[in-house]
Amino acid sequence: MKRTLVSAAMAAIAVAAAAQTGKQQDQPAIDRTVMHVQVILDRLGFSPGVIDGMEGESLRLALRGFQETHGLKPTGKIDQPTLRALYPYRANRPTVTLRIGQGDVAGPFVNPIPDDPEAQAKLPCFCYRTALEKLAERFHTTPATLVALNSPDTPLKAGQPITVPGAIPTSRDYSGVKDAAWRQTLSGLNVDANQPKGDRIIVDKSDGVLRVFAGDTVVAQFPVTMGSTHDPLPIGNWKITTYSYNPKFHYNPDLFWDAKASDEKQLLPAGPNGPVGVIWMDLTKDHYGIHGTSEPQTIGRTESHGCIRMTNWDAARLSLIVKPGTPAIFEE
Repeated sequence: MKRTLVSAAMAAIAVAAAAQTGKQQDQPAIDRTVMHVQVILDRLGFSPGVIDGMEGESLRLALRGFQETHGLKPTGKIDQPTLRALYPYRANRPTVTLRIGQGDVAGPFVNPIPDDPEAQAKLPCFCYRTALEKLAERFHTTPATLVALNSPDTPLKAGQPITVPGAIPTSRDYSGVKDAAWRQTLSGLNVDANQPKGDRIIVDKSDGVLRVFAGDTVVAQFPVTMGSTHDPLPIGNWKITTYSYNPKFHYNPDLFWDAKASDEKQLLPAGPNGPVGVIWMDLTKDHYGIHGTSEPQTIGRTESHGCIRMTNWDAARLSLIVKPGTPAIFEE
């Protein structure tokens, strides 16, 4: 019996997902209630990390943050009191179906991305590997989740209907952002232009989150990766100084304990798959910053070289919430 969609489409989406890790990926089991909660929390500023319809540590932290802010028992679970508190925001649907745009599949794409810094320096950009990866970042999810929400046979082409998590901004009016390329990045990551304003951030090593405060109120919370045994989180009071949008990266092997002895200094190209993702927010602590990542699913699960690492969309969102000069307090 003839299949409803051509097998070439499988290569466009399922194989593309597997190509990012070099192995076949199982389709995740998506719980739509969990995904609905993730979408709402993402909209409210309590980021669950990737929206994948599965429970995990990042969702637990997001729930605790929401619960604490709303006077609920901080269980970190999707319990009945939390569902009642989230009910007014139910219009933010867990998924939406839309058509793939021409820009989503136009590229440029770079696949594979080499591991060697010298080879990386020769790349035209640290672009997305595939259109699937680009779409996943736009909707704050993973390639495997998009495959599971649709079908391995769904063709990735302009005009094709596709179901995605409901991470849709209410506004793309970035009129306060002067950098045109950065406005395009914000839009491409579905970062809402309507954001609260924070006056300080606190990173707590004990619970793995970055909180943004306005006075005594938490206005946003994000899961982060912070430091390692070799490069611990620099405890103390610092400030955010300057922002570098879509930055190139100055690779200095002297600053990396795991660099190869043969490595030399390199200027690596910009792009969402670069070492610091789409933004670098410099700190008054030398060589430390807050930045994005090429692997959003690893936030909170792996170590960093001392910096604060976030998903690209969360880091971009943070740049709209706080300004250069904002105090950054790192606590045990």
